[in-house]
Amino acid sequence: MRHPHWRNAMAAEIQALKTNHTWILQPLPPGKKPIGCKWVFKTKFRADGSIEQHKARLVAKGYTQIEGLDYHDTFAPVAKLVTVRCILAVAAARQWHLFQLDVNNAFLHDNLNEEVYMSPSPGYSTPTATPIFHLQKSICDLKQASCNWFFKLCSVLLAAGFIQSQADHSFFKLSQGQSSTFILVYIDDILIAGNDLPAITNFKTMLAHHFHIKDLGKLKYFLGLEVAHSPTGISLNQRKYALDILADCGHLGTRPTAFPMEQNLKLNNIDGDLLPDPSSFRQLVRRLIYLTITRPDIVFLVNILSQFMHQPRQPHYDAVVRVLCYIKFTPGQGLFFPASSNLQVSAYSDSDWASCPLTRRSTIGFLFSLALVLFPSVLRSNRPSLVLLLKLSIGLLLPLFVNSHGLKHFFMISTFTIPNPCSYTMTTKWLFTLLRILFSTNV
Repeated sequence: MRHPHWRNAMAAEIQALKTNHTWILQPLPPGKKPIGCKWVFKTKFRADGSIEQHKARLVAKGYTQIEGLDYHDTFAPVAKLVTVRCILAVAAARQWHLFQLDVNNAFLHDNLNEEVYMSPSPGYSTPTATPIFHLQKSICDLKQASCNWFFKLCSVLLAAGFIQSQADHSFFKLSQGQSSTFILVYIDDILIAGNDLPAITNFKTMLAHHFHIKDLGKLKYFLGLEVAHSPTGISLNQRKYALDILADCGHLGTRPTAFPMEQNLKLNNIDGDLLPDPSSFRQLVRRLIYLTITRPDIVFLVNILSQFMHQPRQPHYDAVVRVLCYIKFTPGQGLFFPASSNLQVSAYSDSDWASCPLTRRSTIGFLFSLALVLFPSVLRSNRPSLVLLLKLSIGLLLPLFVNSHGLKHFFMISTFTIPNPCSYTMTTKWLFTLLRILFSTNV
């Protein structure tokens, strides 16, 4: 390892593992098989592109673990990105404080219940002749690491009086009189929102007693989302992520365009030659899907392109390049959460008639907005009656959206209530007919 910053990062990782008593050196018991490990190096950047940290992490080769022998439960919930947008919208309207924390070596804070043995890391010298790590705590890439960490963090938050949301299990809330503190967890990244600054400070102190945390201060950069605060509201965009896509694809110098797709564009799975290497197309579409978090203007086209992932052709790739040219035209475009919002939920829907040239299905789009923040969706249906049904029953779709995304629970446990956006009358038979059609539709 030539560069000293990587050597220092490796030494810091080993020291953290030793400080947390992650393993015990002992001979391998008869009948036991150790798993391997490796080093993973990553350079972390700030939103402006400057280097924040050189990070080295020792990870286990968890793919060699055997279910039922050295791991059991593996599931750990992460924050829904729609919840992130809802919190920012409400925080902007209610003038809440927003902070961010990072947990150092998050997976090392919970004891390991299973009996797991690991071979020593490359370059690690041990005093014994037959060195084997008997793991006492989870490390990164163990099958059960994420599950154990979230269970540990959840137990600490619940013991402190927080209430866990049943709509988004990574969302917690603490109320004490007029004081409200909200916590959103995405693995080892924690977003804090609240109206009481001393209560937030006390929470940080409490969390620091249990874990090694890094206070990142006011929320600015979270999961690739750039957050900018102003007296008029909060803006959210993915400018750095968009520019990274352009740079990785070699389109930073491309000619920008003002529209993401050509007018009357009809893509199919017949015209054009098959791409010799479809992996580049698939990777681009996957990255564009993540970009739609703050770019509802490209949701429709990305939805169309994702239908050709299995067998992309040259016209499909040309359409992706057109989207990249549009992103070059507006790399910093995103969402704005106004401070003057009344948090009114609105809904819109529109549809065509059997426009898909392959299946002759209709395309239905419905859009929900909270504080002028958009939550778009696109459906394709082979049931023409769904077009009329969606228009007539928007009063039902809106409560379904509120429940499915946890907004109802979020507003119920807050200090205010969600306004009733519309009224509707519906028989039980019509209700179950709509639900049956909705949940049998190919999305």
